Amino acid sequence: MAINRKLGQLEQTMEILNQRAKTWNLVTISHIQGNIQEIVLRESLDIIQYRHSVLNYCIINSDNSCYFQPAGIRKLPLQIVNIREGQEWEAVVNAEMNQVIDSSKYLLRVVLVKLLNQPNINYLITTTHHAITDGLSSIQLHSEILTYCQEITQGKSIPVVNTLAHIPPIEKLLPAWKNSFKNKLSRIALLLNIAFQKYFNPPKTLKVENYVPISQRRSEIIHRQLSQESTQKFIQQCRQENTTVQSALCAALMLTLSKQITKSYGDNIKVSCLSYIDLRKRLEPRINAENLTVLATSLMGFYRIKNNISIWELARTIKNDLNKKINQGEIFNMIFLAKHLINFSLRFPNQVSATISVSNVGKVNIPRVYGELELEEISFVGSHALYAGMFIVHAATFQEKMSLNFVFSQPAINRQTMEIIVDDCISDIRKIASI
Repeated sequence: MAINRKLGQLEQTMEILNQRAKTWNLVTISHIQGNIQEIVLRESLDIIQYRHSVLNYCIINSDNSCYFQPAGIRKLPLQIVNIREGQEWEAVVNAEMNQVIDSSKYLLRVVLVKLLNQPNINYLITTTHHAITDGLSSIQLHSEILTYCQEITQGKSIPVVNTLAHIPPIEKLLPAWKNSFKNKLSRIALLLNIAFQKYFNPPKTLKVENYVPISQRRSEIIHRQLSQESTQKFIQQCRQENTTVQSALCAALMLTLSKQITKSYGDNIKVSCLSYIDLRKRLEPRINAENLTVLATSLMGFYRIKNNISIWELARTIKNDLNKKINQGEIFNMIFLAKHLINFSLRFPNQVSATISVSNVGKVNIPRVYGELELEEISFVGSHALYAGMFIVHAATFQEKMSLNFVFSQPAINRQTMEIIVDDCISDIRKIASI
């Protein structure tokens, strides 16, 4: 179905970031056992390009607005990269995070990374414009690609592929009362409250080692994975302590950073947290993860780290705070405020937006086996070069193992410093999982 429509509030924000924040890509990584042939992958990509109409579109600027518009007959960019060592895939991800998406030409590109001395080890890496996807839908897309690879390799007749309708902007899916005068006043109140908290009692953040203009910043990934045992114990401990994995991860990151800031758990350290929340189950009708679209928004929380506070006490506080904000509709108000907050960050690039940021898609419910291909691990990461000094993690749990992709902005913080902080955080998570 052809579309030619104006970008919604959140989609516009993502394009602004794509144009002005160096990059704002969503990169998804699958570690796959089995031989993926380029010709098979290309055919699979052609099918998903037909299935998802938005992959045939670009973004144009017209009359000071942005629009989705047909891009003409153009295949999705596909690159094959050969590496010698297993960990070199991280360098490919770093390159993809920092390579701009030319949204006037395409909205998704693909890299297949092959290990030269082990031909059955592959990394499928997709880089997508954040205006058309989020963590959940990008992970689902990988499952679709592998499913078509399986059917093509096995010589199966591909069933008739239905083109999915393009999802309208989030604000079109919200109940009418969300645009009431009263609700618009609540958005203004929320914006003023965030401004007051940030600038009259600013949260502590990591010390920035080197400020440079946005154009000179780079995103880098530090990848870690918890074992199946540690992951399951951590999840069980969250349940026993009456909290959530999202809240516990937020608490772990904030406590880790507090130690870095004060070298001890000092009293009354002011911190802030960005939590990303999926909107699909909060919309009517519900939107499936297979639909390529961005249906995630953020909530900003402000907290104080008091002397000897436990991770579980802090996690329960965060959980209660998030539930309150969701019930009060703040989760929807942030959709309309995102562009204002981002414009401020772009205008004042040396201001750190939050102490930490956590995006957790939770349990990934896609198959592990696709014929001769076996999915070993899948995770995602966003490029956040703009956010100098913020401690950021993207989490996903597949086959009962949690993958944690920490991303940071260089040269604001050097890699050695960040690796020490990440290892400290992972160590704390493993300790509480073993309690």
